[in-house]
Amino acid sequence: MNYDIFNGDADGIIALLQLRFENPLDATLITGVKRDIQLLSKVTAVAGDELTVLDISMEKNVEPLVRLLDAGAKVFYADHHRSGLVPDNDNLQAHIDLDPNTCTSLIVDKLLSGRYHHWAIAAAYGDNLIAKADELSSLAGLTNEQSAQLKELGTLINYNGYGTTIDDLHFDPAELFLALKPYSDPFEVIADKSSPFYQLKAAYEADMNNAKNISAAHKSDSLAVFELPSQAWAKRISGVYGNLLANNNKDSAHAVLTDNLDDTYTVSLRAPLSNKQGAGDICSQFNTGGGRSAAAGINQLPKTSLSLFVQAVEEYYKP
Repeated sequence: MNYDIFNGDADGIIALLQLRFENPLDATLITGVKRDIQLLSKVTAVAGDELTVLDISMEKNVEPLVRLLDAGAKVFYADHHRSGLVPDNDNLQAHIDLDPNTCTSLIVDKLLSGRYHHWAIAAAYGDNLIAKADELSSLAGLTNEQSAQLKELGTLINYNGYGTTIDDLHFDPAELFLALKPYSDPFEVIADKSSPFYQLKAAYEADMNNAKNISAAHKSDSLAVFELPSQAWAKRISGVYGNLLANNNKDSAHAVLTDNLDDTYTVSLRAPLSNKQGAGDICSQFNTGGGRSAAAGINQLPKTSLSLFVQAVEEYYKP
């Protein structure tokens, strides 16, 4: 039996699209909202089963990973998040790259010799690797208009992944993957007026307008903090809004908080684009936190710990 296990954001979805364009097969899809990363715990596999795991931290999944490997399952694992110690097992094929200027789709792009390169560029844009994606677009000979189209598509797919539950999203990530699967080139998605691109575009614009009306709750030379209400639009926009803020002020860290109504916040942290490191380490200091160097988050930060979080961020990025 085959399992495709992937993060529900742009990077996870597009990494899998590339692999299935290259090697179509029937597989059980296991995914969730972007922050649902402990996906391997949902799998029961036996000897002979094959698992493709994309864009979820190995460090957060190591126990079920070892269990599955010991059961005889074969695992292809590609990711760019904190990995911890990679298990030494002949059944594991690991492609881990922690470079802050790469993402899982770019790792897969290299493995496939760039055969679906436009999709990989869209994923890089979606993962807020703007400078890298611009560089790749230029090398690929794309026009400024084409680059902007890939940037918008990547951003919209990424936007769809944010929410507390699948009900907060416009598309279940598994359904979005299947809806995008017929398009071997991302420009075909944009050309098709009935594709998910246009539904996501209208929803994104409405949610972003709501976010832009909220002023910073805290601002210093090294950090700006924005607090969003516990509403579906706020949960959806939190990550891409953090990316927008980071791109508008590249020398400051940015944190977007969403009220969980249980005396905790969901936190999206973006490192300064001029110093793309530390976000994952900072968030990992707090229970339910994790991520990568440039972008990380905390699922449930107690409100009583907010001052400690702000202090940790400002201490790390102080001028």
